[in-house]
Amino acid sequence: MIRDKGAIFDMDGTLLDSMWVWKQIDIDFLGKRGFEVPDDYLEMITPMGYQRAAEYTIARFGLDEKPEDLIEEWYQMAAEAYAERVMLKPHVKEYLEALKQSGTRIAAATSSAYELIAPCLKRNQILDYFEAFVTTMEVPRGKEFPDVYLEAAKRLGIAPEKCIAYEDIYKGICAAKQAGCRTVAVEEEASAYEAEKIRRAADYYISDFSELMK
Repeated sequence: MIRDKGAIFDMDGTLLDSMWVWKQIDIDFLGKRGFEVPDDYLEMITPMGYQRAAEYTIARFGLDEKPEDLIEEWYQMAAEAYAERVMLKPHVKEYLEALKQSGTRIAAATSSAYELIAPCLKRNQILDYFEAFVTTMEVPRGKEFPDVYLEAAKRLGIAPEKCIAYEDIYKGICAAKQAGCRTVAVEEEASAYEAEKIRRAADYYISDFSELMK
């Protein structure tokens, strides 16, 4: 079992089988405005966090709207799915329990709002495993940079070099390594286009959390 003093988990696509939610939101949101979803759109906005993603979307599609209005619309579109339908990836709860039993302290580092994620974590009975919860809205830069991982380690009171970061996107893996963390890449269909880059960048690559409990 891979472990260290701290474990820092991304949420969407890593612990939560939730990328389908954002894919559908992109389709519905842009479709309502007369646009199809560009092939690179999800790749571009995934690391950004809400504010920067909204600003990017407005600029890219020439929308006459305010970032806060986009963020509210996205949030309302996602809230029901997270509260009622988003599930954990296989063996997530068992792995978190094993980490807890081993004395590892656990934090979240995510681009999604706590208010959106928390009901999902509570329904899936894993919210109490997390001692710290950091979103990209609380740090200067998004998942392309080490900020959110450094802050998560700080809140745990553990040096980043003593933490393992779990991610499903290439930019997240690279940024976590810049922070000083070892990295575990979690296979995700939405990131399949960059799977080989992820494999090369990460210290470990898994398709299922059961692989880490052997």
